[in-house]
Amino acid sequence: MQSVYEWLRRHPFAVDAAGAFVLLGMGGLYAMAANTPAEAAAEGFVALVLCAAMAIRRVHLVAASVGVVAGGLLQLGLGVLPNPVDLAMIVVLHCAAKSGPRWLSRLGLAMAVVGPALMTIRFPADEPADFKENFLGFAFVSFMLIIGWVLGDSMRTRRAYYAELEDRAARLERERDAHAEVAAAAERARIARELHDVVAHNVSVMVVQADGAAYAIDAAPDTARAALGTISTTGREALAEMRRLLGVLRSENERGPYAPQPGVEQLGDLVDRVREAGLPVDLRIVGVPVELGKSVALASYRIVQEALTNTRKHAGPAVHAQVVLGYGEDVLEMTITDDGRGADAPGDGMGHGLVGMRERVAMLGGRLETGPAPSGGWQVRVVLPYAADTPRTVPSASARPPAPAAAPAAPATPRRSERPARPVAAPGTPTAQGA
Repeated sequence: MQSVYEWLRRHPFAVDAAGAFVLLGMGGLYAMAANTPAEAAAEGFVALVLCAAMAIRRVHLVAASVGVVAGGLLQLGLGVLPNPVDLAMIVVLHCAAKSGPRWLSRLGLAMAVVGPALMTIRFPADEPADFKENFLGFAFVSFMLIIGWVLGDSMRTRRAYYAELEDRAARLERERDAHAEVAAAAERARIARELHDVVAHNVSVMVVQADGAAYAIDAAPDTARAALGTISTTGREALAEMRRLLGVLRSENERGPYAPQPGVEQLGDLVDRVREAGLPVDLRIVGVPVELGKSVALASYRIVQEALTNTRKHAGPAVHAQVVLGYGEDVLEMTITDDGRGADAPGDGMGHGLVGMRERVAMLGGRLETGPAPSGGWQVRVVLPYAADTPRTVPSASARPPAPAAAPAAPATPRRSERPARPVAAPGTPTAQGA
């Protein structure tokens, strides 16, 4: 049964021709009942024209409409009274309203009114008593034609509505896929930042301690033992942070973007570990501490961690660093400075730490400035608003507006290949001291 239905859908002309043939048979029977051969011939010819137009209506609708108008005019001209073959007019009018161009549909509606009026004029009532029957005939024919047009136009409207729904669904699906790709890219960038912050800091500490232990293993075994203990402790902390991060990624119930992660409360422990690794660091807090959102707290910790890692890697020997955490009315200000080589420090330009810093600050609507400090060394200054607890989507590099530059610093040679000679006052512009 399904195969028959599919065949009929694929061959509309065969279906229409079969229907027209049946209607033509009815017209032939009607013509056989005519009083004279001339009337029978006229009725048969009109029936042939109308049924031919009905058969080709889905193959060539305009030609079918012309055929129906021609058949109607022949019917009026030859004096053929309305008969069952006129059903072809309703069928073609319905098809024009449903599938034809708008001008053809409107023309068909006009003909639905003009045609019955011409029929009334062509076949007037012979007696005043027949006026009522003539008027009812006009009203009936007009009603049938207009109903056929209304049903066709309603189907056209429904089809347009369904097509709009399908187009909207396709658009929404494309937008959903695009949003999913953006979200996946943002998640990959977040994971990369977290992994870099965890690995780069702790591994750099382990490398420094391992180098110190290698030099001191013969002359100062106790110092070498202490360095190896620091390496062991740092490695365990790195593994613990990695497990924490992977636990967040694998948890189905965890919806927070960063939790569980360290915050400003752990900056003291971070500074202690950096001191144990051989870099003297001072931590100073200015203002009255306030409770920070998870996103701001995590970003603050990671930025300080990355800045100290860069200091240990690039600033040179016998360097002192300072971390100042300032609580303002609406923003948290952080300044990380050192008295090392400054812009003269070498670098390979392959680090990703600055990229992570810029992305974190941009997501929270803050401001990042990096560059040589006025008194020598290097300085990282970050301003994060307290109200930035909900991370923003970082636009792509091509979509970011140009960042305004801060006041120019003293000219110097960049530490790394990616470092400009002056600080930058907004995210999205290459900065200094990469990891």
